Amino acid sequence: MTMRLPPFDLVTPTTLQEAAGLISDPTASIVGGGTDLFPKMKRRQTTPVTLVSLAEIDALKGIRIDDEGRCVIGAGVTLAELADSPLVPAVVASAADAIASPQIRNTATVGGNLCLDTRCNYIDMPELWREASGHCLKDGGDTCWVAPRSDHCWAISSTDLAPVAIALGGSLRLVAADGERIIDVDDFFQNDGIDYHTKSPGEIVVELLLPAFTGRATYLKHRRRGSIDFPLLGVAAAATFDDAARCTGIRLVVGAVASAPLRAIAAEEFLIGREFTDDVIEEATRLASNPVRPQDNTDTGSRYRKWMTPVFITRALQEIASDDTTNQEEEP
Repeated sequence: MTMRLPPFDLVTPTTLQEAAGLISDPTASIVGGGTDLFPKMKRRQTTPVTLVSLAEIDALKGIRIDDEGRCVIGAGVTLAELADSPLVPAVVASAADAIASPQIRNTATVGGNLCLDTRCNYIDMPELWREASGHCLKDGGDTCWVAPRSDHCWAISSTDLAPVAIALGGSLRLVAADGERIIDVDDFFQNDGIDYHTKSPGEIVVELLLPAFTGRATYLKHRRRGSIDFPLLGVAAAATFDDAARCTGIRLVVGAVASAPLRAIAAEEFLIGREFTDDVIEEATRLASNPVRPQDNTDTGSRYRKWMTPVFITRALQEIASDDTTNQEEEP
């Protein structure tokens, strides 16, 4: 069945202020690269009257190091540009290079991946399929078909950049018609498949800010194929160590298993002050993986993704323990 885009008006502002004023209209949607939005429009998951393109706004472009030593990445930077940049941390470039395919990375943007809509097998289907099966909570219905007794939407967060940005202690600059704010990436997301981030409809993500980092970091992505596919599981870890190889700080983040990236706070607290021995990694893995509860609403079953969670957490911790942080993707 051929799916075509619904009719819409396209406007192309050249300043953030102009764009912020245009998206105050509730019938308008932002479009960057469109690699997530356009398929959803074809499936009639969203039908905006007006698309506000961010392609011509210079304030969203470029990568630089600011006076505080932070890596400042424009939200309009493409994933291909991010992967090729010598200015960004290696783990960020590697994570960007593992997203989708070369064609999509040439179009998709940093802001788009960070704001990637949550996914679910029950909504990412053509309109006729959804009408026949019954609309879910995220699609305007009154039932979550993943957990019918629940009033919560369990759609999955599939962004690859967010777990890495959280692990590195990143923040986002957002601009609206009435001002701007900076928010930690960790606080930008919330574990709800419908309201999956705290950005208001009138705000635009302008920049990702990553503080200077001299520790060890890795991102391991698990997916069915070596390209194109969304993650079945993503594990990001960033840590610093003292001269005795004891951990002085760590952030451990599990992605693609819930509606938001999940910080493994208990495991982080356990690891502080410890050397990453096999026994320590085993206990940290248990603390990090036990709370993970994948659902049966994406590629492969929830039980398989639950089984693989401790495997990838262990591999990530072993990599930063040995400083072998060059291989950022794992095959199934």
